[in-house]
Order: sequence, then C-alpha cells, then structure tokens
Amino acid sequence: MKKGTVPIVFLLLGILGAGEGALAVGFSLTSPSFVHQGEIPSRSTCEGENVSPRLDWTNVPEGTRSLALIVDDPDAPDPKAPKMTWVHWVLYNLPPTTKSLPEGIKASDLPKGTGEGLSDWKRTGYGGPCPPIGRHRYFFKLYALDTVLPDLKNPTKAALEKAMEGHVLAKLELVGTYEKKKK
Repeated sequence: MKKGTVPIVFLLLGILGAGEGALAVGFSLTSPSFVHQGEIPSRSTCEGENVSPRLDWTNVPEGTRSLALIVDDPDAPDPKAPKMTWVHWVLYNLPPTTKSLPEGIKASDLPKGTGEGLSDWKRTGYGGPCPPIGRHRYFFKLYALDTVLPDLKNPTKAALEKAMEGHVLAKLELVGTYEKKKK
C-alpha cells in the first residue's frame, strides 16, 4: 500500500443470481478518501470543494450488464430525529467494464452511456455532505444489474429503484460520516 492511502472495508449485501444463491464473491467497493464508517474529507463536502470522492470497485459479478450508484443520507435533518433520507447522487447504466469514478468527476467525463438522476437538490451531479446538525451517515450504494435500463430521463432515486426491481444481482455499501466543523 502506498504511503498516504487508507485501507477501505466494504459490505457485501447482494446475492448473485436470483434463485441460484451464489454469493458475488470478491465484489468490493472502496475509496482512497475515507474508510468504511470513517469521516468523509471536507474536500468532498459543502465546506470544501464539494467534489465527489474517488470510488473503486472490483470483481463485478458475472452477468452484470450495467451498474447503478446511489448516494444518500438517512439521517436528515437531525440524526437524533431523522425525518427523511436525503439523496446526494444518482447514476445508472454505468458500463460493467467501469472500475472506478475519479475524484471530482464531471458529467462530461462519465463513462459513455451513463445516465444521471436527480438529487434532492433537484439537480444532477454529486452534492456533497452538508448536514445542518450532528454527524450524518452517507451511504454509497453500488448495484450490479442484469440489464441495461432504458433512458429514465433524470430519474429520482425512487424511480431508479423501481426500474431496478428484479434486476439486482448484487449490492455493495460503503458508508462515510460527516459533521460540519464548529466555527
């Protein structure tokens, strides 16, 4: 491991093949920016440059035709009394040959064929953590799908999840946390 890199832990939640029961062995999601359950760097938040962290994945399950990414915060607005899940980023139809998204990726640099959905700011693209109170959790969820989805025209998270129903081969979660700095 290079100096300055951080090892990342991943959580495998999916099962490969609806009725087959074989685990998606080795499918992993990592980031050199933060460890699983660790703090997201301020560079990737509203207090920094608001750029997406780098994400890397390996061993996409056999039969994967596309990938989808949803980043959300189930602790909004207050982790002690959450009322909603705030959506920060929605991508779909990432080619299965894609192995990563670089830090600060722009829409024009997304892999060919990738579709973007709407965040809860009602716009496409990454919107970093900006919690109004307390330490929030941010779930980076990567889905391996057995299909390429139709053009969903900037779907919401709910619309994307509905379109993915019955097509998820495996799902990974990488969780980061963030709390605004005290001034």
